[in-house]
Amino acid sequence: MQDSLQLEVHDLEVQVLTGIYSEETHLPQPLRIDLTVDLDCPAHFAPDTPLSASKNYLDLKHAATTALPEGQHFTLIEAVADHICETLFLGDRRVRKVRVKIVKLAIAEAGESIGITLVRHRPADAG
Repeated sequence: MQDSLQLEVHDLEVQVLTGIYSEETHLPQPLRIDLTVDLDCPAHFAPDTPLSASKNYLDLKHAATTALPEGQHFTLIEAVADHICETLFLGDRRVRKVRVKIVKLAIAEAGESIGITLVRHRPADAG
C-alpha cells in the first residue's frame, strides 16, 4: 500500500460571480468551498522537517479565494472548481489530486447543502 498525504481546508465562504439565471448573474453569490489535496508523501516527517516537505495550507486557501479572478463570471460552479484545481496543479508539481466541494449557500431553503464535488487528477504529461 502506498503512503499518502492529504491537506484539507474546509468551510471557506467566498463571494463569486456565478449562475445562469438572471437573478444570479448580477451579484456575487456566497459559496462554501472545501478542498482536499493529495500530495506526494515523503518517507518520514522528523520533528525538524521544514515546511517545504509539505505544503502551506494558505496556498489552498489562496486557490479558492484570491486566485479566483475578480470580476470574472463563472456560468457554472463546476468552472469555479476547475479553476481552483488548475491553480493548485500549476502551483506545485507535488499535487497529485484535488477534490473541490462547492455548496451554493444562496439557494438553500431549509439548511440543505446544494452543490457539486469535482475531483481532478494531475494530467500524466504535467509532471
